[in-house]
Amino acid sequence: MDTFNYHAPTKIIFGKNTEIQAGQLVKNSFRKKVLVHYGGSSAKKSGLLDRVFTSLKDAGIEYTELGGVVPNPRLSTVYEGITLCKKEKVDFILAVGGGSVIDSAKSIGYGVANDGDVWDLYAGVRLPLGGCLPVGAIVTIPAAGSEMSNVSVITNEDGWLKRSVASEAGYCQFAIMNPELTYTLPRY
Repeated sequence: MDTFNYHAPTKIIFGKNTEIQAGQLVKNSFRKKVLVHYGGSSAKKSGLLDRVFTSLKDAGIEYTELGGVVPNPRLSTVYEGITLCKKEKVDFILAVGGGSVIDSAKSIGYGVANDGDVWDLYAGVRLPLGGCLPVGAIVTIPAAGSEMSNVSVITNEDGWLKRSVASEAGYCQFAIMNPELTYTLPRY
């Protein structure tokens, strides 16, 4: 028998149509304004973003959005998200997508909660971490496990350096998992 410890502070909401609970989950954490962060067009085309936006509106939560996350999420998108969050006074980030979107959301959260250049955290220049804006996830790709881990990986286009940060602050507050959101993925 192997001995191990297991620490999983992320609340999991699993089942059909669970994405419509997003607004209430954010409201329960006493947050007022959300950045909805996502990748390409599939979340829009499928109607998922519309359901998420409706859920937030119904809960009385304001939101702004930032799409365009690509696999191996880019530092330039993180910088864009940090600027947007500060300008819009965002106090919660909702990642709608897979591991890259969730990692990008965590990185934006670090950038908002910590002074200086967020890349310094990933490059190991400046530690320890001072926290992270709270992040929640609506998972659309069951692959990376970012919704349950405390790790985030970002790629800096200047040199194509890929670095990670692991922190207790990096756990998602909740992860919504509706298996139906993964039905359109290729079998591979």
